[in-house]
Amino acid sequence: QVQLVESGGGLVQPGGSLRLSCTASGSLVSINAMGWYRQAPGKQRELVASISIGISTNYADSVKGRFIISRDNARNTVYLQMNSLKPEDTAVYYCNRVPWKMDYWGKGTLVTVSS
Repeated sequence: QVQLVESGGGLVQPGGSLRLSCTASGSLVSINAMGWYRQAPGKQRELVASISIGISTNYADSVKGRFIISRDNARNTVYLQMNSLKPEDTAVYYCNRVPWKMDYWGKGTLVTVSS
């Protein structure tokens, strides 16, 4: 059973940057695709970025060109570098496998983009 812990969220001004981390209690090598999801107030949870074991990446149109996902299998960690942040990026960010698995959801980390 893998447990995922997200960190790195906080309050940032529009145009700023944050780097999120997702650390697993077990190995991520057996998980082909990992992703970052987010849930804004009143909205459904959505997948914003994913990365395969072969380092192939995919991004939602809303974050393409601004966010970068990466993974370090040796450290059992997945990262999300978020640049040029916008108020509409405000949400709780979670990591999970792709497709998601119910048992893998963590508590998430809150990102607030506001001046």
